[in-house]
Amino acid sequence: MSKVRKRDVMRSELIGLDVEVRSSGQGTFTGMVVDESKNTFTICHNGREVIVPKDHSEFQFTYQGEKVLLQGSEIQYRPEDRIKKIR
Repeated sequence: MSKVRKRDVMRSELIGLDVEVRSSGQGTFTGMVVDESKNTFTICHNGREVIVPKDHSEFQFTYQGEKVLLQGSEIQYRPEDRIKKIR
């Protein structure tokens, strides 16, 4: 299995991925990304949706079976613009 590069995750579709929110105003929890905007993720956690700001948060995504840690500020773009802006 090849090593997943951080850039590949940043340029991919994040909706539907499992994520661990590692630092935010809501504390640490896990769930699945169900929506994304420029500034927030909506994460389904224990049957309810939690809106988490990207800025000042740290996310560990499970992508192709591997864990990848991203700072929210690194991906603070509209989802449709992220592919163009992250090289």
